[in-house]
Amino acid sequence: MKLPLHGQFALVTGAAQRIGRAIALALAEQGADLVLHCNHSMEQAAATAEVIRATGVNCRVVQCDLADPRQSATLLEQARTLAGAPIDILINNASVFHQGQVVAITPEEFALNMNIHALSPLLLSQTLAEQNNGGQIINILDTRILECDIEHAAYHLSKRALFTLTRMLAKELAPEIRVNGVAPGAILPPPGKDAAYLKVRATSIPLRRHGSVQDITDAVIYLCQASFITGQVIYVDGGQHIGAHSYDA
Repeated sequence: MKLPLHGQFALVTGAAQRIGRAIALALAEQGADLVLHCNHSMEQAAATAEVIRATGVNCRVVQCDLADPRQSATLLEQARTLAGAPIDILINNASVFHQGQVVAITPEEFALNMNIHALSPLLLSQTLAEQNNGGQIINILDTRILECDIEHAAYHLSKRALFTLTRMLAKELAPEIRVNGVAPGAILPPPGKDAAYLKVRATSIPLRRHGSVQDITDAVIYLCQASFITGQVIYVDGGQHIGAHSYDA
């Protein structure tokens, strides 16, 4: 039986671990061939690629520092060369998550976050459009974009930029290319945190629990096949984006 994404090539940034790895594995399960991007995590990316190839699809790995716009500008063309075919699906997932308030943001930290979360998705999207082959783009956002996350100011500002970019690209690249976003909530604890972090987050979520990486991959796979949806953001956050639930004392 032909799988839904058979014959399509996907590039997933930040695909060596965590949500990016899960997205890559889910795309492979649906028949997509993969190019996995990583920066420092070559060993983990190679291991993920080996798992993916065992499912019967093609998978290559490409290294690139998305903090450097010169490297970002060539990444999709590198992926296309490795694939030997146009890239049909672009998943902009690569991310950094640094703590710090707005009054303490340094120019270097601001540039790093903007380059990874906003500028690299823009450059990759431009190159995808230049293929003149159609396709689709899914940007991984964060439900925090609807709040005022003063504890991760540079991250928040850059993800807000990616949110606006998602909507602008959806208008400009239609009808050939669809552009959507997925905004995770409490799915995985940040590096350095454990399950207790998610339990605390869950107390303010209407569904009163945290999610799983499969909740994110289900949303991505849905968007990959939803041919009449563009400019949309799916908040996979248990209702966090609508505010905390009120409970009687």
